[in-house]
Amino acid sequence: MYNPLKIDADRLKALVAIAAEKHSWGATEWYETTRDDAGQLLTAAAVLAGASVVMAAGGDGTVRAVAEALRGTGVPLSLLAIGTGNLLARNLNVSLNIDDAIELMFSGYDRSIDVGLIQVGRADGTASTHVFLVIAGLGIDAKMIAKTNPGLKKAFGWLAYIDGTMRALPELKAVKMKVSIDKEAWRSVSAHSVMAGNCGLLPGGILLIPDAKPDDGVLDFLAIRPQGALGWVRVWNKVTIENGVLRRSAAGRKLIDISPNVDDVIYRQGLDLRLKLERPQHIQLDGDEFGEATSIHVSIDPAALKVRV
Repeated sequence: MYNPLKIDADRLKALVAIAAEKHSWGATEWYETTRDDAGQLLTAAAVLAGASVVMAAGGDGTVRAVAEALRGTGVPLSLLAIGTGNLLARNLNVSLNIDDAIELMFSGYDRSIDVGLIQVGRADGTASTHVFLVIAGLGIDAKMIAKTNPGLKKAFGWLAYIDGTMRALPELKAVKMKVSIDKEAWRSVSAHSVMAGNCGLLPGGILLIPDAKPDDGVLDFLAIRPQGALGWVRVWNKVTIENGVLRRSAAGRKLIDISPNVDDVIYRQGLDLRLKLERPQHIQLDGDEFGEATSIHVSIDPAALKVRV
């Protein structure tokens, strides 16, 4: 399953043919994504045709679309990550090298991971359900992604999100909402960003949600709520220094344990997250802008997807 805007199809077909012959596999079927089908319907057709494994050759959107159709089928997903973020591949430590990824499709083993589900309610009263594999969120992160220039993404990769962040800063306001985790009583809260993570690693080595694991059967929820003039400084320190540096050593983890807790960054775990938003807000799924939502219901489907690793 390949995105023709992301990959040299002729080169890919030649490399796959060599590997298939090397490993004595049968014929390879090729499906090209389109504007109308990012991969869901095509992947379902491939499964019905008896596919042994489906490779998603494209960005995070292609991976998410293919995974949506493979969920619960037992047919493994193989990753050829050639997008901007390549989030799932990074979190599962799958090589971003094309030759390595193709070899892995034929010789790797299958790992079961959880799948995040998100039901999105829109302002017009419609609702739809989608999967996410890494992180779904609303607030400053979704606005940043929505405002990132596609041309810059193509030229500079994930660094283009810096430009999107700068464009989103003028709209840096807390989002008012009602929240319920695991069907507890509704509470009124405000936050600049709320995310649900199945994995926690972002490009650039940023460990946004350190306890998130793709196969632990739970989701990790994150709320960013900077308090006062130094709030954003504490958020930055938490994400970059504490999560990215101190957690890598035993001494650093001890330092974290004795440090005072702050309310600027809040972590929770659970199976079910429901949000009712005071106003429509941009949302993002695995780093892709996904329009505006008025309500969100996030849940988890444990061990629902096999990935070749």
